[in-house]
Amino acid sequence: MLDNLLFPLPAATAQEHFDELLTRPGLRIERIVSHGQASPAGFWYDQPQDEWVLLLSGSAGLRLEHEASVRVLGPGDVVEIPAHCRHRVEWTDSHQASVWLAVHVG
Repeated sequence: MLDNLLFPLPAATAQEHFDELLTRPGLRIERIVSHGQASPAGFWYDQPQDEWVLLLSGSAGLRLEHEASVRVLGPGDVVEIPAHCRHRVEWTDSHQASVWLAVHVG
């Protein structure tokens, strides 16, 4: 169980790190820590539930399929992603951890 979302952070690895913080029927909250990772080329997330994300630290480029450009996110930025809205992470900061708080509802 985490007592602080920003400390300690897992060491950088080739994979993102996921911590499930709370799970209830129809609700999942997780911390995601990225160290330069991105979605694989050509891959799009298409989730059956709504997702609300808050970037706590670092930076990231998030693309929603229906938008023409990448959303550049910094600390404090939030995005609501409706169910079945195809999206992908184009990039995350490779010099510091990008810490996300993701809330999945539905």
